[in-house]
Amino acid sequence: MKSKKEKLFLFLATFFVANAVLAEIIGGKLIVLGDPQFSFLLDLGFFNTQIGPFILSVGVFPWPIVFLSTDLINEYYGKRGVRQITNIAAFLIVYIFLIIFLTMIPAAAEGISPVSEEAYRMVLGQSLWIIIGSITAFMVSQIVDVLVFHLLRRRTGARLLWLRATGSTIVSQLVDSVVILGIAFYLPGKITLPEFLGFAITNYSYKVLIAVLITPLIYLGHGLMDRYLGHEAAHEMAEQAAAESE
Repeated sequence: MKSKKEKLFLFLATFFVANAVLAEIIGGKLIVLGDPQFSFLLDLGFFNTQIGPFILSVGVFPWPIVFLSTDLINEYYGKRGVRQITNIAAFLIVYIFLIIFLTMIPAAAEGISPVSEEAYRMVLGQSLWIIIGSITAFMVSQIVDVLVFHLLRRRTGARLLWLRATGSTIVSQLVDSVVILGIAFYLPGKITLPEFLGFAITNYSYKVLIAVLITPLIYLGHGLMDRYLGHEAAHEMAEQAAAESE
C-alpha cells in the first residue's frame, strides 16, 4: 500500500512527464500570437534586431503544467525528486523519437494507409538538431530551475512562495529559450544572429507571461497538497526537501 506521499509524487510525476513528452511531439507546428504584422526594431546600440511577430511553437502550450509540477515537486520532494522525473522524461523523449524514426523506415502502404508517407514524415519527423536542442534545453533548464528555486528557498525560508516558484521559472526559461533556439536553428545556420535574438526574446516573453499568470495556481496547488497530506506532514516534507537540497 503506497503512502499519500508516494501517491502524490506519482501523480505529479505522471503529469510532468506526460506534458513534457507531449510538448516535444507537437512542437513542429508554429503559430502567430496577436497581429502577424506587428514588429519593431530593437536598437541595442552595438546591435539591432527585429522583435515580432510573436511566432511560437504550439509545444509551449503544455509547459504551464510542467512549470507547476516542477515547482510543487521542488517544494515537497527537493532536488532529488526533480532530478528523478527529469531523467525519466528525457529518457522517454529519446525513446519516443527513436520509435518514430524506426516507424519511418517501412513505407506506408499506398492506397491502404489512411495516412500517407509524406504526411506522416511531415508531422512526426523532426530534424536531429531540433531533437538534440530540445532535450539539451530541457535538461539544462531543469537543473537551473532547481538551483535557483533552492537558492531563493535558503534566502527566504518558507516565506515568499511566489518568488522562488516564479523566479526559478523565469530564470530557467531564459536558459531554455536560448539553448533550444541556439542548437536547433542558429548553430545549423537556419537563422541569422538577429533572427535568433528576435525569436529568443519573443519566446521568452511568452514564457515569462505564463509563469506570472500561473502564480495563483501554484498557491492553489500548495493548498490542495497541504490539505491532502495534512498541514503538519506537508510542512515536514517541505522542510526536509529544503534541508536535503542544501
